Amino acid sequence: MCGILAVLGCSDDSQAKRVRVLELSRRLKHRGPDWSGLYQHGDCFLAHQRLAIIDPASGDQPLYNEDKSIVVTVNGEIYNHEELRKRLPNHKFRTGSDCDVIAHLYEEYGENFVDMLDGMFSFVLLDTRDNSFIVARDAIGITSLYIGWSLDGSVWIASELKGLNDDCEHFESFPPGHLYSSKEGALKRWYNPTWFSEAIPSAPYDPLALRSAFETAVIKRLMTDVPFGVLLSGGLDSSLVASITARHLAGTKAAKQWGAQLHSFCVGLEGSPDLKAAKEVADYLGTVHHEFHFTVQDGIDAIEDVIYHIETYDVTTIRASTPMFLMSRKIKSLGVKMVISGEGSDEIFGGYLYFHKAPNKEEFHRETCRKIKALHQYDCLRANKSTSAWGLEARVPFLDKDFINVAMAIDPEFKLIKKDQGRIEKWVLRKAFDDEEHPYLPKHILYRQKEQFSDGVGYSWIDGLKSHAALHVTDKMMLNAARIFPHNTPTTKEAYYYRMIFERFFPQNSARNTVPGGPSVACSTATAVAWDAEWSKNLDPSGRAICEVHQQAYDKQAAPVTSSIVPPEIIDNVPQMKVSTPGVAILS
Repeated sequence: MCGILAVLGCSDDSQAKRVRVLELSRRLKHRGPDWSGLYQHGDCFLAHQRLAIIDPASGDQPLYNEDKSIVVTVNGEIYNHEELRKRLPNHKFRTGSDCDVIAHLYEEYGENFVDMLDGMFSFVLLDTRDNSFIVARDAIGITSLYIGWSLDGSVWIASELKGLNDDCEHFESFPPGHLYSSKEGALKRWYNPTWFSEAIPSAPYDPLALRSAFETAVIKRLMTDVPFGVLLSGGLDSSLVASITARHLAGTKAAKQWGAQLHSFCVGLEGSPDLKAAKEVADYLGTVHHEFHFTVQDGIDAIEDVIYHIETYDVTTIRASTPMFLMSRKIKSLGVKMVISGEGSDEIFGGYLYFHKAPNKEEFHRETCRKIKALHQYDCLRANKSTSAWGLEARVPFLDKDFINVAMAIDPEFKLIKKDQGRIEKWVLRKAFDDEEHPYLPKHILYRQKEQFSDGVGYSWIDGLKSHAALHVTDKMMLNAARIFPHNTPTTKEAYYYRMIFERFFPQNSARNTVPGGPSVACSTATAVAWDAEWSKNLDPSGRAICEVHQQAYDKQAAPVTSSIVPPEIIDNVPQMKVSTPGVAILS
């Protein structure tokens, strides 16, 4: 993942402004340690910190069209760039970069080209002929992006909050699937799939079509000119990604450059469920497996760095980001620059354990739609920034546009969890890859229960975080929580602890508004909490909160470490909180 920063129409083309843009761009250098570029045209500045994945030798940015009248700074990967180049026979490309097609597509199709891009991306394009510009972000929000406005009338764009929060009067998350045009001065949605309306689909379940769509999604993400691997927790999603990658790696350009044996990576506390399951899958697939251990104290020591890089105070996102942050550093130290990961499956197929309580197929489907729409605030944000903190890129085949279209067109009746029929969560995905002749995975892995990453790395991780927070947040502090933090008031000591750290790094009101809130159980949306009256008594984002389902549920163990809760009378007086999907976790 690269880092982009743009300041557009700042009414100041002085050297001092250029120096300031360079200074802010360096705050994003962790995202792109391979090259730094800055382009200036009058009072417009486009800066770039490059992580070189495709064409490392000549793909430095910004990128241009033939006469350099169109300038682009891009973060992302365009998987269909070779196909798009064939549609532009009269254009001359300066580099082999996958992102080189963007300026030329704009010349041919204007703003309407964005939907032609198959990949993950966020970019700023400046047309120097009339000083207009457009900004766009990929369909789901896999890449992070923010937009801000300064008092001098300029528009700011940055891959992370820290690139613009000190210089903008107001800023916010740039919505996924949208385009901003300076000519119109407004955002408009370019991504309009059928599922977005939340209408209930009726297509019959075709396991082979689903399998084919996902294999295609994984294969296209093997496009790389640098060493890569897969994140492997031993759960269904990451194991399928690893299995398909291992099957199709031989014969690819990547295999010719770096060898046909796949590398896999896992992180966890000593003896954690994920480490055991991942090792078994790795042995089955024959990968070169790298197992990283961390202690609860290692994680606690990293919390401040994690919050600075992830830019959130959401509890589950921080719980899951910390092990991924630690693992990413280890992976990068081995010379690996790209990994393929399993985010998105649980949102698409209703994999979280609370989906066991979906009252009907209609509610089940609407909840999956809500979850996908909110991914950019949780799992995508975590996967992007946890890895980018160390100059590592994460690719997520479950969030392939074509695959989502296939999966979300299935009649949700087939996705419903029906224990009496042997259908557990994500049954349609498991069944699609249940091949007796050429098995993708061992049966017990293919049908392993969903384990959220923050749980799977070791159950004592979350309990340790709660204990640590209790040492730093007193009961008296909790009594005043609603007055200190009237927006998204923290209701536990753990949440209060994270919020204090976040506010120290990002004190602006706009910053705190970029983080969603609202009640949740086991990563549900606020809407789904109403599916079970008992859930409102145990609003914990861990999967273990689903007591009737999880094999290591809280009520089946000794009571977990608790955190003080804000008294009901205080909550009643809290201003209306922003309600959205709570954080979710990865890889299983």
